[in-house]
Amino acid sequence: MPSPEHELRTEFFRNRPELAPFLLESVFDHPLPEYASARAASSDCNDLQPKEYRGDTVVALADGSGENRFGIVVEVQRGRDERKRFSWPVYLATVRARLECPALLLVICWTERTARWARSPIDIGHPEWVLRPIVLGPAEIPVVTSAEEARADPELAALSALAHGSDQENQEKTLRAFAEALRSVSDDRFAVYHDYVLAEFSAAARTHWEALMAESGSALKTEFARRHHGRGRAEGRAEGLTEGEARAVIVVLEARGIPVGEQARKRITSCTDRTALETWIRRAATIDTADELFD
Repeated sequence: MPSPEHELRTEFFRNRPELAPFLLESVFDHPLPEYASARAASSDCNDLQPKEYRGDTVVALADGSGENRFGIVVEVQRGRDERKRFSWPVYLATVRARLECPALLLVICWTERTARWARSPIDIGHPEWVLRPIVLGPAEIPVVTSAEEARADPELAALSALAHGSDQENQEKTLRAFAEALRSVSDDRFAVYHDYVLAEFSAAARTHWEALMAESGSALKTEFARRHHGRGRAEGRAEGLTEGEARAVIVVLEARGIPVGEQARKRITSCTDRTALETWIRRAATIDTADELFD
């Protein structure tokens, strides 16, 4: 089952589908057809067998009339998993058949070791049919240091902070850009992006971030205090994590097209048990109705 950290990284692409084609064009110079819009499509990749296949995120590029022109299967890979060498071709072929257009596989990796593994060609068995995943490792993730760019694309700034927040050369500007990105997102996304990204920071990045927030007279410090409603640091972090996890449950369900009724929404948002919330996040990725969360 996907971990909360995995779901958060995936959420960047669900919340901003334009991020996937931007990375393909800017990092890999990969040609894409002209398109008018990008949307998060269904990530189900089931075949006729009982086994379920589900990609992390599917982005569909469409022309002005709404006709699909290109599909992008986005996979977030935290470590080596040999089973993916069998499931990735299924994801790609199924999305291509469902959207009835060309499609490619984009794998996001968080260590160079995992990226090297993911780049290995996958021999399907059919003559000359070899899948070579397009892999975005930490070195390929763009470094966002401009406040203007961070506010325009908060999800890319968050990826940049995760990948480069510990780099001595870029640390200061990267973390400041991430802070500006957080100021530009809605309150519900603020809780998710802020708490989960900080939880993934290295010790060096977290220390630098705390120093940045402690700056005397910092406008960022004032803004973040307002977002956290003046809560104490320990209490605020605990409550922020539960709020972020509750929101993640709802976002995952809504991204999959599953209605969340008022009663279910109230039960999710009022829950303060992190163990239960993490269980619900995992269930949200596979269930068919919101009520199944509580079974």
